[in-house]
Amino acid sequence: MKFQAVIFDLDGVICFTDEYHYRAWKAMADGMGIPFDREINNRLRGVSRMDSLEIILEKYEGPALSEEKKAALARQKNDLYRESLREMSPRDLSGEVKETLDALRAMGLRLAIGSSSKNTPFILKQIGLDGYFDAVSDGNCITRSKPDPEVFVKAAEMLGIPCVDCLVVEDAVSGAEAGHAGGMQVACLGDAALNGAGDWNMKSIRELTDIVKG
Repeated sequence: MKFQAVIFDLDGVICFTDEYHYRAWKAMADGMGIPFDREINNRLRGVSRMDSLEIILEKYEGPALSEEKKAALARQKNDLYRESLREMSPRDLSGEVKETLDALRAMGLRLAIGSSSKNTPFILKQIGLDGYFDAVSDGNCITRSKPDPEVFVKAAEMLGIPCVDCLVVEDAVSGAEAGHAGGMQVACLGDAALNGAGDWNMKSIRELTDIVKG
């Protein structure tokens, strides 16, 4: 086997919450009179909440905002986002993803999540994967967001497996950069794959079973 473990980003790989994020950020930005569209939203993929807010505030033209006000704006966005996440259910976990996860586990691989989101535990519960992964490294236990490798390195540490023996699965370029910075190889989907950011650039998550075999 080429790898001992696979570390998955959550949003855009295991499930898709982009639209929920977009709506919440859009509502927050509209309330502040800040221009916000899907192009800006795409820059937020794989980025922490506070770093995402700073990207949105690049177009803010009002009075200077205190750190307390910024924190309040981030909470406002997250409250809107979490409320919308209540709509999620196991139906949001595709058969293709679940079959691939089960196949990798049957091959003896350890499985982990490496996500910048602090909502990771709630999302996993909503889609029926609460307790499924061997380790969950997320925004609740890191201090630096992607492209810093901390979230993936911490996941490897939780698994007790060297980074070099872990494969990262990502859909964001910043996430692919984080995996490489942590000394791991990366298999990409979505935007990251289209940009050739991975060591493997996949059209389907099912390709993982062949990749890990080497």
